[in-house]
Amino acid sequence: MVERDLIVAVDAGTSVIKALVFDLAGNQIAAASKPNVYETRDGGAVEQDMARTWRDTVDVLRELTDKTPALKDRAASLAITGQGDGTWLVDRDGQPVAPAWLWLDSRAADLVREHEASGVRRRMYAYTGCGLNACSQSAQMAWMQRYTPEILDKAVSAHHCKDWLYLGLTGRRATDVSEGVFTFGNFRTREYVPEILDWLEIANRRDLLPEIVDGSKMTHGLTAAAAKAIGLPIGLPVSLGAVDVVCTALGGGLYQPGQSVGCSIVGSTAMHMRYVPEAASLNLAAEPSGYTMSFPVAGAAAQMQSNMAATLNIDWIVDIGRDAARILGKDVSRPDALAAFDALVLEARPHAEIYHPYIHEAGERGPFVDAYARAQFIGLTHRTGFAELVRTVYDGLVLAARDCYTAMGQLPDEIRVAGGAKRSRALKTLLASGLGVPVRETAREEAGAAGAAMMAAVAIGAIPDMERAVADWVTPTLRGTIAPDPALKARYDELFPIYLKTRQAMPPLWADLAAAQHRKP
Repeated sequence: MVERDLIVAVDAGTSVIKALVFDLAGNQIAAASKPNVYETRDGGAVEQDMARTWRDTVDVLRELTDKTPALKDRAASLAITGQGDGTWLVDRDGQPVAPAWLWLDSRAADLVREHEASGVRRRMYAYTGCGLNACSQSAQMAWMQRYTPEILDKAVSAHHCKDWLYLGLTGRRATDVSEGVFTFGNFRTREYVPEILDWLEIANRRDLLPEIVDGSKMTHGLTAAAAKAIGLPIGLPVSLGAVDVVCTALGGGLYQPGQSVGCSIVGSTAMHMRYVPEAASLNLAAEPSGYTMSFPVAGAAAQMQSNMAATLNIDWIVDIGRDAARILGKDVSRPDALAAFDALVLEARPHAEIYHPYIHEAGERGPFVDAYARAQFIGLTHRTGFAELVRTVYDGLVLAARDCYTAMGQLPDEIRVAGGAKRSRALKTLLASGLGVPVRETAREEAGAAGAAMMAAVAIGAIPDMERAVADWVTPTLRGTIAPDPALKARYDELFPIYLKTRQAMPPLWADLAAAQHRKP
């Protein structure tokens, strides 16, 4: 009899849907992927076709099954994680009632400001540990209740991306602990708080909230229809993993028993987090912002602050340089330009210019929430060259990370870096100096899928507990540390208060600018 010794994991991200196979020692065996598709429309709407997302996920899993010999016979479990926040509504027959609202959607921004003024946002924060913002399912459902209640009338359950896929695979309407709690619950008890729906004036939608499932403790079986579609066995245990950032933190090394560790996932967006062993004793910051997410370890949580845009800022300045080169008759690919600029950054001398990296059209959500926040340079002179501009953009990401960690209190003793930015020697060096603590990278390329697979392996008993999973899957992937540069640290210590004062003074001006942009000429 063939041993069932492989874990299949799906990570349905905003840009790409990926499916991977791991053995029980954490080695990646195979992978398949497909670009994801979403639509941006006027008014801040960002939507995704739920039916297409399901079909694309099936296609990726089928491709993985076809390319991995004997996967049907060797698969021990299937794990699911994916992009967070947003609202994916399902009717009585298990079909979408409308396109999914993504975490990028900003339609509920004005309503969030109302809840800030009324005190609702602060009351919610005391339970969820999260600063309500426009990407939250709670805010989006409140907006729908006010402006498009007919959509909610058609729905029987409200989900997130990975929950939608879990429903298709198992027939179970559920959400995982991390998203269920940070949206409508209490991070200390890991249960829903019904009063939150009262405060948001959506108490009549309470039945839309599905059961909360801990994918590190329980699984549900793969349905016959799903098994036929993806080529895996009927009844295969399926684990509903935590939201992608929690799974990435797990696979990237945030949980290291006995150590004070942080993790920065620096990709298109950035999530900066620290591990909290005892969530019940966590004292929240006074200002509602960020997230407190239940971690797949008993009683633990991950405290997070998220920059809406991270390497998107680098892509922007790199493309500015490429555009200039193209105008002058030279085409440069983005990879070549990135490599050249990354080498250039550490040579460029840091001046007093400052960049606020709020380049995303949805504004910022950490460590403050403002849908109108926009990127800006300050302190430029005629002596500022292009190399200095690039360096200042990198510095802006470092100062934004420091802003996030400062809001969470004491810095961890070490920061693990995951996401695309871990490949940038320059950014890791600057990050260590800006935060004043060593930075360590992981060799794990797909930390999110690995974290979901670790949860599944523990759930089915293939690995006894999460501490053992970390020892087998994470510790061997950790690489050496980059220490802070004392001179750079001193420079960041000088610039950070100026960075902070400037962004604190800007909200009224950002609001004026937004009004001017929306006004027809």
